[in-house]
Amino acid sequence: MTDPRPLAWPPAPIRTERLVLRESEARDRAAVIELNASPEVGTYLGGPQPRDELERKVPAVPGRRPGWFVVELDGAMVGTVQLKPHAPELPGSNHRRKAGETELGYLFLPEAWGRGYATEACTAALDWFAGALPGEPVVLYTQTANARSMRLAAKLGFAELERFEAYGAEQWLGVWSSVTPPA
Repeated sequence: MTDPRPLAWPPAPIRTERLVLRESEARDRAAVIELNASPEVGTYLGGPQPRDELERKVPAVPGRRPGWFVVELDGAMVGTVQLKPHAPELPGSNHRRKAGETELGYLFLPEAWGRGYATEACTAALDWFAGALPGEPVVLYTQTANARSMRLAAKLGFAELERFEAYGAEQWLGVWSSVTPPA
């Protein structure tokens, strides 16, 4: 699939107080496999993917596409943040097509949870996106049962558009925009 968004890619690495968001490299492959094979990470994503399948299908340099950032801490990958074209045809929602063209996604290794890295990395990625495509909204989907993800959506400033059933669970759809709505 060709990315329809006019994103200049790759950007220079984005540095935060503790993290670096950068384009993926070959050295990230093992961590990408670990991330996707993790039962904890897969809890709200349909479960972990089989490691042997990941070993076969993950390319030498994973995630080489516009909007896919490796999140690095002290030289090691701890997660990923994606600002990817979203699929409005997924089941259950009637607001998706109108909400925006880009979806925020994030995955972090369990040992990185609870330290504010997701908030820091997602904030930096959204700030970059707002500079790259000013005023373009971003959507976020999560299961309502995923309390951590629901808290992160609130911290990042996503506003609820709707809740709906899909994949056997209640889902939450929120939207974020760098444009401040009129008073």
